[in-house]
Amino acid sequence: MADTYIVDGLVYLGRKFEEKTLRISGGKLQVLEPDAALPAGAEVVDVSGKRVVPGFIDVHTHGAVGVDVNGASAEDLEKIGRFFAGNGTTSWLCSVLTDTVEQTQWCIDQFKAHNAGEQPTAELLGIHLEGPFLAAEYKGAMPEHLLRKGDPTLLQAYQERAESGIRYLTVSPEVEGVAEMIPAARKLGIVTAIGHSGADYETSMEAIEKGAAAATHTFNAMGLFHQHRPAIMGAVLESDVYCEMICDGRHLHPGAVRLLIKTKGLDKVVAITDSIMAAGLPDGKYHLGVNEVVVEDGDAKLADTGVRAGSTLTQDVALQNLLTFTDCQLEELLPTLTENPAKLIGVFDRKGSINDGKDADLVVLDGENRVDMVFCRGCLLEK
Repeated sequence: MADTYIVDGLVYLGRKFEEKTLRISGGKLQVLEPDAALPAGAEVVDVSGKRVVPGFIDVHTHGAVGVDVNGASAEDLEKIGRFFAGNGTTSWLCSVLTDTVEQTQWCIDQFKAHNAGEQPTAELLGIHLEGPFLAAEYKGAMPEHLLRKGDPTLLQAYQERAESGIRYLTVSPEVEGVAEMIPAARKLGIVTAIGHSGADYETSMEAIEKGAAAATHTFNAMGLFHQHRPAIMGAVLESDVYCEMICDGRHLHPGAVRLLIKTKGLDKVVAITDSIMAAGLPDGKYHLGVNEVVVEDGDAKLADTGVRAGSTLTQDVALQNLLTFTDCQLEELLPTLTENPAKLIGVFDRKGSINDGKDADLVVLDGENRVDMVFCRGCLLEK
């Protein structure tokens, strides 16, 4: 396959935009000077002064375009990946909601089958287990009868079945046995986030000291801050963990987004979608795992209780919302969708920034910061 050269673009390097030429060879990047001589007959993509940024990374999503991760076949996972890629998300984790052992094993098997083939669209980097080691009081859309105490043996069995494909795990620190699971998960190569939790400050800090590295959909499904009882919310704001944020304007008020960014700093927030199968589709009736969900005006809620159940957000819209909600510039906000999630799940050696030797996952943004072109590991996706 011939090398491709992206020319006349403003390339995002070192958190600023510079005029550079990008060479894509074997799916990898090389940064060249803008006046670099190109080989005769080279394949050239002229982006006409548009901004070239790293591909977005979504570490927390339950599906899209009619596909629910908990029921997704290998082919269905590819369908999600195609949709995500069209919205600038070039790599992702499939989030498996709390389910039966048998169904979770089936989901793991579908992930492996999918990754055994080629991934011409968004790369499925691994699995995110959201549960089952969660607190009933803050279960959100989790089926309560399937929640469990901490069980390192079960987690190890899942990871062995996944052939180390589980990268990320959400747990509630106050659940019996969970504190001991966090270092065990780390030994298995799994990054732990805390959430769906009413844990007190001390218990949450203990989990962070044991290695918890993130907070799941911060502010949502967790005990909130009180000046006498800081709770899990106070712990994740004070500490150095990453904080997921759902920037759809529903899960977080714009003021809460600004507060989170101001408190944590832009280096420690991760823009996720927490999307469900309704993403990319009109209002209607859907499901999330075993739950029936109704979407009205793009807002997904459990049919029986009205509790919010994931979102219909995409990361390109999340970026637009962040630009609207905050006074931050594009170059300040981009790490929340690229560098930060890559560092959180341990793939920054090949994802999350534009540097020599990294995967050629690129998004070209037009003058209104909307997705114009997408490259997945060097392949330009067709509209």
